[in-house]
Amino acid sequence: MRTAYSVETVRNAERELMARLPEGALMGRAAAGLAAACAGLLRDLLGRVYGARVVLLVGSGDNGGDALYAGARLARRGAAVTVVPLAPGRTHEGGLTALLGAGGRVADDPFGVLTAADLVLDGITGIGGHGGLRPDAVPVARAARGSGAVVVAVDLPSGVEADSGEVTGEALRADVTVTFGTYKPGLLIDPAREHAGAVRLVDIGLAPHLPSVPALEALQHEDVARLLPVPTGESDKYRRGVVGVVAGSARYPGAAVLAVSGALRGGAGAVRYVGPGGDAVIARFPETLVHEGPPSKAGRVQAWAVGPGLGDALGDGSGPEAAVADVLASDVPVLVDADGLRLLDAETVRGRTAPTLLTPHAGEAAALLGVARPEVEAGRLTAVRELAARYGATVLLKGSTTLVADPDPAVPVRVNPTGTSWLATAGSGDVLSGLSGSLLAAGLAARDAASVAAYLHGLSARLASRNAPLAADDVAENLPEAWRNVVG
Repeated sequence: MRTAYSVETVRNAERELMARLPEGALMGRAAAGLAAACAGLLRDLLGRVYGARVVLLVGSGDNGGDALYAGARLARRGAAVTVVPLAPGRTHEGGLTALLGAGGRVADDPFGVLTAADLVLDGITGIGGHGGLRPDAVPVARAARGSGAVVVAVDLPSGVEADSGEVTGEALRADVTVTFGTYKPGLLIDPAREHAGAVRLVDIGLAPHLPSVPALEALQHEDVARLLPVPTGESDKYRRGVVGVVAGSARYPGAAVLAVSGALRGGAGAVRYVGPGGDAVIARFPETLVHEGPPSKAGRVQAWAVGPGLGDALGDGSGPEAAVADVLASDVPVLVDADGLRLLDAETVRGRTAPTLLTPHAGEAAALLGVARPEVEAGRLTAVRELAARYGATVLLKGSTTLVADPDPAVPVRVNPTGTSWLATAGSGDVLSGLSGSLLAAGLAARDAASVAAYLHGLSARLASRNAPLAADDVAENLPEAWRNVVG
């Protein structure tokens, strides 16, 4: 599992570690890892380090010191290293001395050296920066990005917010970020993640000094495999989980089909469908148990998924409001998505004794919070935490970075690492609803069900697309392959 920690936590851990080490040892470790990563990139790019043209963009902090000491190491290997000080008079003294002693030089013309650079190290601000780049750094940052050189961020791209992933001003977009000790939330959450490029973690011995509970975590294959509900010889459809799906309408029967598809291919022992799309569902999945409604009369379920395409009356004549209220009145876990979200009452959700999982996209989240959509997209971590707190529910916020927040603020937010832009296609959220519902019915806690579902959903899309267009049905059909890919 990948874990990320706040700046304050990282700073505290660094202080503890530095107290046990000789002066300058921690920065030396960071610089050594950074130099090694840059040397590898130069060998990939040029086939050599000797003679490579490296430019260091250096601010006033320790981030600039890391860049300078790494530049000194590259200079000793024959690279032509030039520093562009963006805070003259406040450049890290020891680092600058080391660079000049190794044969590096200070740029006379920053824009001229950037034009000829093979690799640029961004050591302007790092994790201590806030509010975007300073105006005097912007032209140099733009020149670096437009130079054609490989841009490597030191610990964090300058101008992004380390703790939230927000980008509130101009920021430098890196091709690679070399981060030290642990991941920072901004390296895993958009829009900052888009500025980080490929992220490489350098071990500097920080792990023993970090708390056991991070701010953010991202599941990996082995974590998902451990959580997946694999049936045993004693399993029957009820032990595997029966999920009820309330979805679709006369206008959107496909939402019902896709949600049921996600549930069945996500491992449900059986699916009970309630809604007006019964004929379309049975035509595609004859094993589905169809009922006209209300949901409470449909039969035994271990979880409900309600909302996708829910736009008009059920087969029993009741409206979508009654269907959502009926499902929320049950004593089993409930997932609410899409049209169901606009019918929610926060007090009702908070009053439930069984878990509730909400799965909005940014627009739906904005409506629930009473803010503009761009505000949610710019501050995804803040938005998902606020929704979880307001509704007392687990929240899966879909989008360029899918986040899962628990109603308990002490529990780490999870970020899904398998997302792909190919999921931006109609109906993919309906598949995710059914898949998540099936995992709830199998007995997974809401946070685990949401995290595992997002992971499989993204992995399935990657397997289905292979960098080519896909439809939501392709995502559903590839769920078994994604499952096999995880469990081996």
